[in-house]
Amino acid sequence: MDATTNSLNWFEIPATDINRAKTFYENIFDITMETQEMMGMKMAFFPAEMGSGKAYGGLCESPYHKPSQDGSIIYLNANPNLDTVIEKIEGAGGHIAMPKMKISDDIGYMAFFIDSEGNRVALHSQN
Repeated sequence: MDATTNSLNWFEIPATDINRAKTFYENIFDITMETQEMMGMKMAFFPAEMGSGKAYGGLCESPYHKPSQDGSIIYLNANPNLDTVIEKIEGAGGHIAMPKMKISDDIGYMAFFIDSEGNRVALHSQN
């Protein structure tokens, strides 16, 4: 891998109900997600500046995407403060799997949650 490239360029969070999953993530992050159907998949995209060189992705409902609490973990950006996102998770239909924990002064904080679809997802922020 070229040292100037990102190690992550795209991610998909599996969903069994794209509308429920979209509502969950829109609520906890105060965002609007655009939806699209392609290749037999229903997708909802996290806001991103395409072509910026930053990683982006979304939610995906298809026969190939199965929600899980096992396997790889992605960390979503909860800056400027993790608490703002954590406080919304249960009300939006998810639950906290690992509470906010300090990694270090330099790196910040992390937490795990289970989303509305049953996926284990992580959060990271400096505060």
